[in-house]
Amino acid sequence: MACNRPSGGHDKMRDLFGEDHAMQQIHGTVMNYPWGTPDAIPAILGTEPGGTPVAEYWLGAHPLAPSTVGADGAESLDALLEREPRQLGKSAIVYGSRLPFLMKILSAASALSIQTHPSRQRAQRGYAREESLGIPRNDPERVYKDDWPKPEIMVALSEMQALVGFRPLGELGRVLDEFGLRHSFEDAFGAGLFARPAVDADLLRSVMDDEHPAHELVEAIQQAVPEPGWSDAARELQGTARELQAQFPGDPGVLAALFMNRVTLRPGEALYVPDGVIHAHLRGTGIEVMANSDNVIRGGLTGKHVAVDELMRVLDFEAEPEIIAGTEVAHGVVDYPSACPEFDVWRLEVDARGIDELPAHGAPRIILVTGGSLLLTDADGVRLPLDQGCSAFISAQDARIQVTGEGQAFVATPGDVLRGE
Repeated sequence: MACNRPSGGHDKMRDLFGEDHAMQQIHGTVMNYPWGTPDAIPAILGTEPGGTPVAEYWLGAHPLAPSTVGADGAESLDALLEREPRQLGKSAIVYGSRLPFLMKILSAASALSIQTHPSRQRAQRGYAREESLGIPRNDPERVYKDDWPKPEIMVALSEMQALVGFRPLGELGRVLDEFGLRHSFEDAFGAGLFARPAVDADLLRSVMDDEHPAHELVEAIQQAVPEPGWSDAARELQGTARELQAQFPGDPGVLAALFMNRVTLRPGEALYVPDGVIHAHLRGTGIEVMANSDNVIRGGLTGKHVAVDELMRVLDFEAEPEIIAGTEVAHGVVDYPSACPEFDVWRLEVDARGIDELPAHGAPRIILVTGGSLLLTDADGVRLPLDQGCSAFISAQDARIQVTGEGQAFVATPGDVLRGE
């Protein structure tokens, strides 16, 4: 598949990153992590599966894997924005030359790690501390790779399963009654376990202790024979235990997962995860947008470095799952609002009527086409055709853009610019 370059009513192609226009095709980076699926992302990008897991496709200006600009990919997007921060408009006042968000396609066949992300203040302190200790940034045991937060939102393309936040302990106790294991959990974690208001740091530390005898209880849940009267919650709990134990046998994160809420996203629904919220994506394909950071604090379900002490300091133990249905704010334009200053996200469903104006005019944007073929046309008639799998960066200087064709796309932009912050 080849994406086309912009065209217009001029004999000579304009410099689209010059004074007049800033609407340019970009190319992302494929990430082949073991938990990925072999075919979902290639299907979106219009490429042949290579037989290896394709976990993510990055679009943005993250220094680890910046997108490249133009048909020839001669320059990276981060280098371009460093050279011309005016392309970021008002965002540059807050973030300098750094594009504050990163867009991804994510496709998981198995669970990602149980993890959380820091606030900006904690990331700045943690990064400064590890820098002062001289820990190399590529050290696998380093926690803070940069000084940015990493809130994120996932919009489902397929049904997606995830663990997010801690379930009420009383609710877990009622489910364990169906297995006859309430008292076994109380013996392991204290007689008043299910009378506690919520999971706290002391309890979670015990749950994540790989020497704790309670990990034998995972086996008891797995092997329990379903009773005709079991609730859906009991069947779901057993399914979680079996699924994760098969993927991560003996990992303390399997027991921790039983204390978490399991949620299902239908296509078009979104899960917003602000800083401090414990979560783990289990399977499915979606569009993920996050602050432009690589700070991940892991607690289990992984072979990578686990930082339980830092996890305890960062976690918001009272956070609940925040599922966003999306709001149609104009014909074919679905908004996924959040309080995150680093990004805002829209889904476009373009039909024969088209979309009069691409959302977030006056802000830098990335658009990714996930189905069909679209045509972007700016106020001067410069056109950029984008087939499925193609993407573009649109400068803050290119204000009004019309979208025609038929298909689906996602648009991301800095959130604080739109809210006037």
